[in-house]
Amino acid sequence: MRLSIVSWNIHKGIGGMDRRYRIDRVVAVLAELAPDVALLQEVTDGLPRALFHDQAELLAEALGMEHLAFCPQHRFAIGGYGNAILSRHPIGHVEEIDLTIGRRKRRGAIGAHLRVRSGGHQRTVALFNLHLGLAGSERALQLERFLSSPALAHLHHPTPVVVGGDLNDVWGSLGPRFFSPAGFVRAGRLNNTFPAAVPIRPLDGIFVRGQVRAHACSPLRNPLTRQASDHLPLCAELELEAT
Repeated sequence: MRLSIVSWNIHKGIGGMDRRYRIDRVVAVLAELAPDVALLQEVTDGLPRALFHDQAELLAEALGMEHLAFCPQHRFAIGGYGNAILSRHPIGHVEEIDLTIGRRKRRGAIGAHLRVRSGGHQRTVALFNLHLGLAGSERALQLERFLSSPALAHLHHPTPVVVGGDLNDVWGSLGPRFFSPAGFVRAGRLNNTFPAAVPIRPLDGIFVRGQVRAHACSPLRNPLTRQASDHLPLCAELELEAT
């Protein structure tokens, strides 16, 4: 069975070039891509700058994606933002993994189990949506913590696992340093996704492990995606292998 995944830092719906709040542009991009699952970062909840929108609910309703999970990472006096998973398949067993290092900015991952019907049977796909820190030493500690967490350790080896997000992977080194030794394979080749207008850094990534393989993975680059956020959406076509 095929499964389309998008990982995208939507920058709170604020354009990367004009700095205007236009959540309709994010909706239009995701509607064009029509993914089965969207792993989104910097999704707001009640933030004044984003017109107090609950963006996870707004996007899910606009896109007809009935299932969602949201974990706020940053809270302010009014509102905040965090990571969200939107899905056309049922979601269960949602958990948050704290990846905050010391007194640095709060960071984390949201994990969920996707229930996918395939060949008359129900398959479980473990999804993880990450937003890592800006410093190299911070990212190293965060990935060590994530990859050794019970959320991964308790999964059976064949279980399809998909990890995506804004990894702030400035040099594109996190795959060979951390994910490959843990049995993950990058979906597609290393692609530049930031800044959206003229992408020169491969900050975002999607990795898979277990009974799932990637057929294609690339960023969507067009006039709208260059304006909608400061990151390009990264799109992967995956296939669940037969059990």
